[in-house]
Amino acid sequence: MYEPIRTKSVHSTMAGTTSDFPHRSREEELDIQLAGHLGALLAVTDELRAASPSEELDAAAERLAGQVARLRGGMTPVRMSVALSDEDPMALHERAHALAGRALVVAASRADTAAAILAAEQMDVHAAALEPRELSSH
Repeated sequence: MYEPIRTKSVHSTMAGTTSDFPHRSREEELDIQLAGHLGALLAVTDELRAASPSEELDAAAERLAGQVARLRGGMTPVRMSVALSDEDPMALHERAHALAGRALVVAASRADTAAAILAAEQMDVHAAALEPRELSSH
């Protein structure tokens, strides 16, 4: 009744052909993702440092740069010498808080204690910077 298939299927499985393209482990993917979040947080921190310099922001930026370099195998992140931003500092703190939260989630899933602590500290710093605004809006 049915005629057997005589041609090779156009649909293939991954079995046996896994060497056709490079693979990264879950840990490598998480490293890349965490380095991206921390790098973005570093960029926002640099923008905040340009708007209102402080020793705390300088220290945070150096710690962030160190973590990004560690995750990227020693490659230091590219940073702007002078960050020019017309953005409201409160908006920058909101963005930094969100980025630190994302970094914390990835660091926790990766079990990277140093990055998780740094991200949590940055969340606290930026949440504290947003508090006066939140209290005045209630």
